[in-house]
Amino acid sequence: MMRKFATLDDIDPKGKRVLVRADLNVPMSGGKITDKTRIDRVAGTIRELAERGGRVVLISHFGRPKGKADPAFSLRPLVAPLAEAVSRSVAFAEDCIGAPAARVVAALKPGEVALLENLRFHPEEEKNDAGFAKALASLGDLYVNDAFSAAHRAHASTEALAHLLPAAAGRLMEAELTALEKALGSPARPVMALVGGAKVSTKLDLLRFIIAKVDVLVLGGAMANTLLFAAGKRVGKSLSERDMAETARTIMDGAKAKNCRLVLPVDAVVASELKPGAATRTVLIDAVPEDEMILDIGPATVRAIAAELARCRTLVWNGPVGAFETPPFDAGTTALAREVASLTRGKKLLSVAGGGDTVSALAHAGAINALSYVSTAGGAFLEWLEGRELPGVAALRR
Repeated sequence: MMRKFATLDDIDPKGKRVLVRADLNVPMSGGKITDKTRIDRVAGTIRELAERGGRVVLISHFGRPKGKADPAFSLRPLVAPLAEAVSRSVAFAEDCIGAPAARVVAALKPGEVALLENLRFHPEEEKNDAGFAKALASLGDLYVNDAFSAAHRAHASTEALAHLLPAAAGRLMEAELTALEKALGSPARPVMALVGGAKVSTKLDLLRFIIAKVDVLVLGGAMANTLLFAAGKRVGKSLSERDMAETARTIMDGAKAKNCRLVLPVDAVVASELKPGAATRTVLIDAVPEDEMILDIGPATVRAIAAELARCRTLVWNGPVGAFETPPFDAGTTALAREVASLTRGKKLLSVAGGGDTVSALAHAGAINALSYVSTAGGAFLEWLEGRELPGVAALRR
C-alpha cells in the first residue's frame, strides 16, 4: 500500500496564503536559464492554487551560496520565466523571511503569486532549524511541498515546515510518488530494473535493495564491467572497479538467492580510446582485447534486453548502458530507449526512469516524453530506489 499523504484535493486554498516549496534550482549560464524543465513541471501546481483563489508564495533553494546572500545565487532572474510559465505576474521579495518577505506576502490578493529570495541565503535552512521554519511558517496558512527532488534532505523548508502548517503534496510530488509506488511498491510483474552508470561503489545500496524487489536486473555501462571482471571475463582497458570484485560476486550471489535473473552484456562495442567518431568494432564479451575498452553494449545484448523487456510489465531505469555522451557509443542506450518507448506507447509496459544522466540519455534518444514517468530528481530518486525513507515525504504523511 502507498503511504498516505494529503494532496491539493484535500485542501481549500481560497483566500489563504499557500507556501509552496518548489525546486527552482535550474541550470543557468550567463544569467539565462538553459533548461526550464523544473519551472514547467511546478507550473501546474502554482496555476491550480492561484485559480482556486490561493495567495501563492513560492520558496526554493538555488545553488550553494553557503548560508549567506550572494547575488550570483539570487532567484530574481526566475521571476520573468515563472510569470510566463504560470500566465500571471509574479512579485519578488528580497528575502525569504522577515519584513521584506512579510510586506510582499501581505500585498498578495487571491490568485496572485510571489517568489521569495533563496532559502539558502540563511544557514538555518540546511540545518533544519526550528526557529527558521517558524519564520517561514508565519508567512503561510497552508504548506504544499512540490519539490520531490529535494525531499531526501531534512531541511527547514522540506521537513520542519511540514509539521507547522496543514501540509499537502503538490501535483508534481503526487505524480512522482504515484509513479514510484506503481514501479516498486505494488508493481505489475514481471519487473525489470535497468541499472547503468560508471561505478558499482556508488550504487551498492541500490543493487542490494533492488534484487529483492525485481524479477530481472539488467546491468550496463562501466558498472557491468566490474561484474564481468568478477565473473572471470577479461575487460581489457575498460573502466572498472577491480577492487570491488568480491562485492560484485556477493551481488551476483544475492540475485541468485532472491530468484532475480541477472542480465549482463554478451557482446560489446570496443575502441582503443573514448572520443567522438573513434574506430570501433563489436566483439563477444569473451573476446575483449587487452588494449581496448568496452564503451557500449553490442547489438546481441540489445536484442537480449529487448526480449526480456517484451516479457516484463514494469521497468525502472537508472543509468545509461554506454558512454552515450560520445557518439557512436550512444547506440545501445538509444536503441533501448526507443524499445522502451514503443512498448510503453503500446500499453505493454509501465516505464519509470530517473537520474540526471538517464534523463539526458532519454532526451538524446527522443524518447523522454514516451515513458510513463521520467523523474528529474537525482539524489531523491536514487535514495527512493535504495529503499530509504525520504524526510520530505515522511513529513507529508497523514
